[in-house]
Amino acid sequence: MLVMLSIKNLAVIEEIDVYFHKGFHVLSGETGAGKSIIIDALGLIAGGRSSAEIVRYGCDKSEMEALFELRSTHPVWSTLARLGIQGTAEEHLVIRREVTSSGKSTARINGQLVNLSMLREVGEQLVNIHGQHEHQSLMKPERHLGLLDTFADVKIGPVKLKYNEQYSSYIKIERELRELQENSQKTYQMMDLYRFQLEEIAAANLQPGEDEALEEERLRLSHSEKMMEAVAGGYHNLNGEGTMGAISVAMSRLSDISRYDSKNLDPLVEQLQSAYYQLEDVVYQLRSYQENIEFNPGRLEEVESRLNMISGLRRKYGENVEQIIAYYEKIQRETDLLENKDEHLLKLEAKRDKLRDQLLETGERLSKLRREAAGELSKQVEAELKDLQMQRTSLQVKIDYIADPNGIEWNDRRIRITRQGIDTAEFLISPNPGEPLRPMGKIASGGELSRIMLALKSIFARHEQVPVLVFDEVDTGVSGRAAQSIAEKLFKLSSECQVFSITHLPQVACMADHQYLIEKQIVGDRTATHVVSLHEDGRVDELARMLGGVEITEKTNHHALEMLKLAEARKDGGSAYAVH
Repeated sequence: MLVMLSIKNLAVIEEIDVYFHKGFHVLSGETGAGKSIIIDALGLIAGGRSSAEIVRYGCDKSEMEALFELRSTHPVWSTLARLGIQGTAEEHLVIRREVTSSGKSTARINGQLVNLSMLREVGEQLVNIHGQHEHQSLMKPERHLGLLDTFADVKIGPVKLKYNEQYSSYIKIERELRELQENSQKTYQMMDLYRFQLEEIAAANLQPGEDEALEEERLRLSHSEKMMEAVAGGYHNLNGEGTMGAISVAMSRLSDISRYDSKNLDPLVEQLQSAYYQLEDVVYQLRSYQENIEFNPGRLEEVESRLNMISGLRRKYGENVEQIIAYYEKIQRETDLLENKDEHLLKLEAKRDKLRDQLLETGERLSKLRREAAGELSKQVEAELKDLQMQRTSLQVKIDYIADPNGIEWNDRRIRITRQGIDTAEFLISPNPGEPLRPMGKIASGGELSRIMLALKSIFARHEQVPVLVFDEVDTGVSGRAAQSIAEKLFKLSSECQVFSITHLPQVACMADHQYLIEKQIVGDRTATHVVSLHEDGRVDELARMLGGVEITEKTNHHALEMLKLAEARKDGGSAYAVH
């Protein structure tokens, strides 16, 4: 769960530290007090995108820090280990985010710097935020398939992964076919040039590393006379009666007297012997090297000519022999491709057709799993909607192939293959018995969409292990008993995860385990948002404000207190309450 959230210099928030607990939390306050800014801060902690505009005016940066307490079995620990981030369930998981006034952002997890994608991967396992606009996604059929796949991820996920791998291979082959067909005419014009280049490079018979070896040989041949003179002189100096003879005499004399002081003289004799043998080896090698020094003007001319030829090829085809050879192999493949275009086309088409058949088979498996999941999701959503005062609402997830007149023939229909599969999904509802099922976006009201999304979130909470669930005015567009049912659903949901809700409805606020008042205060000439954790008297006053607006009377205060008592009874399993 989220234990603490610290915010500094974010929009109208100067500095706050808020501590949270298990259960259902409500954030309330006047419109514009800054409730959504706190949710925005949590979104940034979870990897949301930032901008310079969020930094409080006149400040250098915004800072946000969150502490999470998680059980050892939570999947985020394995994610952290894979990302190379240290962490243990015995300590809090600490996430820190900073955004500068220039728009630059930095993030740390347990003190280790992470990039935005790493932060988002971790954040998605910790926080799920349902914003005020999110229920509008239910009006977009293109989003429905993703919701269905999320619901049945355990079964659908592995098949979908296999499908995506096959789809990537299929698209790659399709691209190769298209390029071969579209570019062949243009490349045919290059055939003569390619043939000339192939002949020129092939005639050179280049060997990898040849240019470097020839450069070394040219250097030796160009200075062979000077080398001979130096080697002969060195050999004479070492092998004559000078150096080697002197060392030999010294070694003999010291050996004769070493028995008188072996402790000091034996090491010297050994060093002289070692030096003598090493010099003797050098002399032998110099003699051999001298015999192999080549005076060959003809060979030097051959090397110069070969290097000049290679230099010409390097100017055309690459910086060294390896690059020239690589270019040769490339145009050889392209030439072969063109000269045997029809054969290559047939091979690619056969490979494409095989991949397409495999892809369609996997797509059909995916489609079958989705149809099974659609029926189960419909049942579960309808069950949740009964608790949300939509007990007569029927919901069906319609799965169908993606129709395309120019697509691939499959099961006697023309369909389109996409990265997500061969299906479309659309949520259809019938709000009242006897009415036909229709697209959700055309007949559902804002309040109905909010409750359907809450039903989905409740279902997903049982499948996922996200410990923090945030609702930003999920109760928009509802009132009366519907608002009460949403409150009860949020409270029930908080038994499975930590729930936060921004609300203006007293029916929702009274069901909270913990309530926080968000209010603006003017200190000097600056406005700042503050967060106050409310206890019983404070909650009564805040509920009275939510009930009565500006004018708070003794009656509204009494009504607020009664709501809290009835809510406590309801949470303890007592009878339902009503607010009129």
